[in-house]
Formats: sequence, structure tokens, C-alpha cells
Amino acid sequence: MLVVRKAKDRGRFDFGWLDTRHTFSFGDYHDPDHMGFRQLRVINEDRVTPGSGFPTHSHRDMEILSYVLEGALEHQDSIGHRETLRPGEVQRMTAGRGVTHSEYNPSRTDPLHFLQIWILPERRGLEPGYEQKVFPAEERKGKLRLVASPDGRDGSLKIHQDVGVHATLLDAGQEAVHRLAPGRYAWIQVARGTLEANGQRLEAGDGAAVSGEDAVRLKGGSAAEALVFDLA
Repeated sequence: MLVVRKAKDRGRFDFGWLDTRHTFSFGDYHDPDHMGFRQLRVINEDRVTPGSGFPTHSHRDMEILSYVLEGALEHQDSIGHRETLRPGEVQRMTAGRGVTHSEYNPSRTDPLHFLQIWILPERRGLEPGYEQKVFPAEERKGKLRLVASPDGRDGSLKIHQDVGVHATLLDAGQEAVHRLAPGRYAWIQVARGTLEANGQRLEAGDGAAVSGEDAVRLKGGSAAEALVFDLA
């Protein structure tokens, strides 16, 4: 079964410097029917104007992934990291027992467009941590590239939860399949373009919960970029 969460039905706030869309309940957006899916708690699609960003703020007990679609994301945190994240790079921050950080668009001219993803950790009170890796387009083109996993296999980021995160770039007609073990679930998030997921059309910003299926089967419509989460 595949249950679609349409882009237009997400929570939305426009603060001028930030245009944000919430797939699940977050901040001032509360929908009891959309509190997350399995261990997946937050998918926010954020567009940040040049020179703007999120000032220093705190998190705890969450695995936070950032996935940049356009522009650059400048990150600075209380555990000593100051990094810039660009398209093709994925960042994992383990908030654990507590961390503060800021996120800015360092460009004076170019917008920033990125996904921020929160995953519930396997346990509370973890040691805060940070990791960032490059996943070139050729590794995602026409296939599902593992970008985060609980054991860091195949060069992926290591997250503290039984979740596999895959990224893909699909041209029209290209297909990619991810097999699901018995009892596993999946969430599909389309970042750009259009695709078919198990026969259903999804557009940019759409998400879909997958249950009771043996695989996620994707087929590009227009040039598409998407994430697939394999969940316990």
C-alpha cells in the first residue's frame, strides 16, 4: 500500500527570509494525523534568501540530516564544526544530550534550497556528533545510492537508528528499485521533478508512506530527485 502526502497539503510558513514547508507537524504547525512516519519525525523543505538563516539554537535527542538542493548551507556548532554544505553533500548531526548550532545562506546573491530531516535516535543521551560526505551525481544517477545507515556501510553516513536513507536522480523513463525486507516500511520524498512510485504519480514536494510492499519501484517522469527511507 502506498499513501500519498501531497505537497499542497503540507504546513507552510513564509517569513520573508524563509519559505518553509512541513511534511509532518513542526513548530507552529500541528496536525495530529501527520506526526511523522515510523522513526521519521520531520521533513522540512526550506528556501532561505541570500544572507539570511537560522541563528544559534539548540537541539537534543535527534538525528538531523541536511540535504542541499540548491545554493550553499553554512553550518557552525558548539562541538567545533564550521562547514559549508553544497548540492551532492549530506550532513548528519547527532544532537544527543545537547548541541547548539546555526545555519545560514552565506551567498549575497543566490537562494538556498534544502531539506532538513529529523530521525528519532535509537536511545536518548547520545554523545553529540557530526559527519558530512559528498555523494556525486554519477553515484545517484539512475540508481538508489545509500547515503545514511546504522552501520555506515558503502561509504554512507552513520546514523543512530535502524534506518537506511537512499538518494536518486532519475531522468524520464529511468527506473530504480529498492527491495524491502519483510516487515519493513518506506517513505518516499520527491525533491524535484516527477516520478512514478509503485505505479502512482508523485510530483515535487509530494511524499508517500509505503507499507505491505516487497519493494519501492521508481520510474522517472521528468528529471527527478528523490529520497527513499527504509524504516523498521
